Amino acid sequence: MERLQKFLAAAGIASRRKSEELIQQGRVKVNGQVVTTLGAKIDPSRDRIHIDGKPLDTKEEPVYILLNKPKGYISTVRDTHGRKTVMDLIPKHMGRLYPVGRLDSQTTGLLLLTNDGELTYKLTHPKHEFSKTYRTLVKGKITHEAINQLEQGIPLEDGLTAPAIVNVLEIKDGKSLVEITIHEGKNRQVRRMFQAVGFPVQNLKRISFGFLNLKGVSPGKFRMLTSYEINNLKRSVL
Repeated sequence: MERLQKFLAAAGIASRRKSEELIQQGRVKVNGQVVTTLGAKIDPSRDRIHIDGKPLDTKEEPVYILLNKPKGYISTVRDTHGRKTVMDLIPKHMGRLYPVGRLDSQTTGLLLLTNDGELTYKLTHPKHEFSKTYRTLVKGKITHEAINQLEQGIPLEDGLTAPAIVNVLEIKDGKSLVEITIHEGKNRQVRRMFQAVGFPVQNLKRISFGFLNLKGVSPGKFRMLTSYEINNLKRSVL
């Protein structure tokens, strides 16, 4: 079971806020009944959802894509300002897909796209602690103190981050190349964490998502997940 507005947002119908507005305006029906209560829960595998009288097909053939996102693309299904989105990199015949989590426009690397709303919800839920590893180039020679802070948790305006795993790969020419693994998905989290300890990010790339990596996938390209990978993802969030 998952909240209706979160499912609509994950399905690419609208942003979370706009999905809430659709519900409050009485434009969404679940099993023939208008739902106006925010937080109402649905079962995507069973419930029939209509928006403005049109059915939302929740039983599409599942599609799972691993994309190597380049710079300059935003991780949304559509953009009202005409900016490039990750969907511009995927053939339209593959149907309605939506990103699993977000990478900001200047962050590159591994991004999953799928039409499996239930799996998206589980992979992005903090309780499953699904790991994401980033390789980042930061300004300055990173200190042991900063590393310890990152590993223990950084107080941000939206809460304390969970402990991270940090590995320094290289320090050269007044810059540090660092790998960091986190288990959360706060907005622009890695950038804000390094900024908080005094080492602003100059370049950021997600190199792995759980056991998945970018091997064989060039920037701007994608591949389908194998059945083995799909099953592993589902098992990891049971």
